[in-house]
Amino acid sequence: MCANYKIVVDSTTDLPPYLAEEWGLTVIPFLFTLDGADYYNHLDHHELSLKDFYNALRDGKTGSTTQVNTFRYIETWEPVLQAGQDILYLCLSSALSKSYDQSLLAVAELKEKYPERQIISIDSRSASLGQGALAYYAVQGRDAGKNLAENAAYLEDMIPRFQVWIMADDLHHLRRGGRVSGAQAFLGTMLGVKPILTIFEDGRIGPVHKVRGRLNALDYFLERMEAQGVDPTGQLIGIAHSDVPEMAEQLREMLTAKYGAVEFLVNDIGPVIGMHTGPGTVGMMFLGDVRE
Repeated sequence: MCANYKIVVDSTTDLPPYLAEEWGLTVIPFLFTLDGADYYNHLDHHELSLKDFYNALRDGKTGSTTQVNTFRYIETWEPVLQAGQDILYLCLSSALSKSYDQSLLAVAELKEKYPERQIISIDSRSASLGQGALAYYAVQGRDAGKNLAENAAYLEDMIPRFQVWIMADDLHHLRRGGRVSGAQAFLGTMLGVKPILTIFEDGRIGPVHKVRGRLNALDYFLERMEAQGVDPTGQLIGIAHSDVPEMAEQLREMLTAKYGAVEFLVNDIGPVIGMHTGPGTVGMMFLGDVRE
């Protein structure tokens, strides 16, 4: 690893902790509140297990998430700059959090203090393993010898092509987040309707389709891969889930049966994203055409 810059990500990348360590990433944990108690969303979930988190949501407990503030960025980045390294930061979509705006304030402040160092903050316009996959390509670029500016440009060109498709099982969490109306949530739950959401090109998330039942949702994911994906065997496909590993495995098996040898990144959706999607959610991320 010859590149003299550090790749920094959020815990909303939902990467397995061993991969973040293996890739040499610095991870900034987001803060969330559940049932009146505060926790940091570390990748290993040592403050609150995912099982306990999703069981609490199933029991009707509610919570909220908090953006990363300027002080937190400075606190994390300054030791890197002092060690003589530059920074490439991949942030949660600015359409989902104000953290990106806070990161730009931190960049401006630190550049005054360390004018010889470079800091590039990139709006991933994605979340969960959509962010995680971007980190994967950032690491590939770094290890291939791309300098900071080259890697940032490489990622910016790639971001509009990241397809993120999500099936939410519990419509009431989407209702609280304003993604569906109360009437839609009630009727959809009664009828077993599963909304399909996507992350749009500008980083917003919203519903674009609906299916009846979970299996039809997985079939729809395969349709999206067929219609909008590029060479499944030549890229990383991300599968994220909120406490439904059997569905993630079923989707992986369906993709393998259709396309053969494929490189997968399968992991849990952490509390910060899971707070808004609820338990039972499954998402698939891949490189394809420009997003809607």
